[in-house]
Amino acid sequence: MKHTVPEELDGERLDRVIAILGGVSRSLARSIVDDGSVTVDGAPVAGAKTRVASGSEIDFEVPETEDRLQPRQVDYATVYADEHLLVVDKPAGLTVHPGAGTGDETLAAGLLFDRPSIEGVGQVGRWGIVHRLDRATSGLLVVALTQPAYDELAAMMRSRKIARRYLALTEGVMSIPRGTVDAPIGPDPNRPTRRALSPYGKHAVTHYRRREEWPEAEISLLDVKLETGRTHQIRVHLAGIGHPVLADRVYGGRSTVEIPGAPEPIRVPRLALHAASLTLRHPITNAELAFSSELPEDLAGVVEALGPGQISGPAG
Repeated sequence: MKHTVPEELDGERLDRVIAILGGVSRSLARSIVDDGSVTVDGAPVAGAKTRVASGSEIDFEVPETEDRLQPRQVDYATVYADEHLLVVDKPAGLTVHPGAGTGDETLAAGLLFDRPSIEGVGQVGRWGIVHRLDRATSGLLVVALTQPAYDELAAMMRSRKIARRYLALTEGVMSIPRGTVDAPIGPDPNRPTRRALSPYGKHAVTHYRRREEWPEAEISLLDVKLETGRTHQIRVHLAGIGHPVLADRVYGGRSTVEIPGAPEPIRVPRLALHAASLTLRHPITNAELAFSSELPEDLAGVVEALGPGQISGPAG
């Protein structure tokens, strides 16, 4: 199998990359590396801990005895479908594709269950999936149903021709109502599951605009636009400027909101981040497509509990 390392896996360990791209367990991925048959950009690599860069070509062989992605009925909403692509609205709590410790219930397994013909499109173990959302993030994802659509969508993603906007409830009132965070992101050397701002990381740019705020509760609702697509980018950038996403246990966002005079705090049930809009050109017909998704009930309930806020206007 020959795979190109996607942007979201930039800087990851070789064994984790093989596990994800090959749809195999982490232990088997380590065994594949230890066998000495793996090459990165044509050069043999024998270290499972080797970090690989996005765009690298990895060549490896998976034993035939290894279990493959199995179809499984999974709950997600279909926003749009034609013969070439699918746009889905992923619920929070659903992992996009298999990885270490993710279990069998993934969006990838659900797509294979509902559309068996997707097998063979794109990468093993994540058939048709062009980009991903964190498990705790809800919202819109585009999926390729044919190989030509996959190739074109992947190229569009690399060239940043797919516009993705998010809604995020964050700590604090933004002193600058509209701005850009331009700071490189790389692996956290102390915690491998985290990302961190790093001068040695990859270029990352996030644009935000304050949409609504609750000064007494010190909470803001932001429209966020990604220019690049690094792992945990929005979460790392907003935490880096002192406004972490609510209920982000990894990057310091608190899970309750205190309102002066209220009898009890508002509980934020999960990461307050939602992929709210997706705009792209159809990979085959070239038609312009635009999709939107309202805040799901759990996060909308937090906004309702906060009460009327000060409106700042949508992102431009």
